[in-house]
Amino acid sequence: MITAGIKDLKNQLSSYLSFVKKGEDVLITERGKVIARIINENSQKTSLRQSLHPLVMQGLITFPTSQIDKDVPDPFEIPGKPISEMAIEDRR
Repeated sequence: MITAGIKDLKNQLSSYLSFVKKGEDVLITERGKVIARIINENSQKTSLRQSLHPLVMQGLITFPTSQIDKDVPDPFEIPGKPISEMAIEDRR
């Protein structure tokens, strides 16, 4: 999260908005007290990152440094009856 005073924000609005576009939140302060927050419109990822931030600060978790390998094998059929049918038969 980035913090900006009102005067700084006013003078460098474009640069702060570029941070927001990249997914960062900008906290706006007045006399050292947070009064507002600027978040990205597509804030679903941001909100997850935000909610995990306190855990990162406590050293309990770390953010991933690489993408997850999404090379998952295709599903395959197992011969025989479906397990759901077998469970229903067992209950009778």
